[in-house]
Amino acid sequence: MRVILVSGPSGVGKSTVARRLAEQSPEARAVHLPSDDFYAYVRKGYLEPWRTEAHDQNITVMNTLVASATAYAAGGYEVVVDGVIGPWFFAPWLAAARAHPLDLRLVILLPDEARTVARAQARTTSDALTEAAVLRGIWRGFRDASLPEGHVLDTSEQDAAATVAAVRLAITEGRFRLV
Repeated sequence: MRVILVSGPSGVGKSTVARRLAEQSPEARAVHLPSDDFYAYVRKGYLEPWRTEAHDQNITVMNTLVASATAYAAGGYEVVVDGVIGPWFFAPWLAAARAHPLDLRLVILLPDEARTVARAQARTTSDALTEAAVLRGIWRGFRDASLPEGHVLDTSEQDAAATVAAVRLAITEGRFRLV
């Protein structure tokens, strides 16, 4: 079964796009797994994920997310995961795809830096990351990373509906395959 990773910096619309992809899935069953929820489960000892000292926490959260996605996929669900999943987190996803018959897809939403910061700062939830310096650092981490060719989607000029349509079409055409 298919697992779609919707990645990119904070505030680019990953959760909105992933939720809509799951809701509009052509499959009979689909699930959306927001990685933010998995971080929210940490009730004691939580560290902001962008901090260097959060590395061990982030690995644990990502491994838990991979295990959950794999279990849903094994149960016959199309799984759509959203999160800040860069090359530094690809290894557990690739291992799961090798160990199970997963059709693993990755799309990285990457609008320009100014739009990324503006979109993130427009969020109104109490836990939203809005600090410009941190947002720029995460965006630059994606810009400077060695990302798989053909997996980055510039969403600078797209709203959520256009992005969902572009991603679903690309998946239908067999694009964004990570494995």
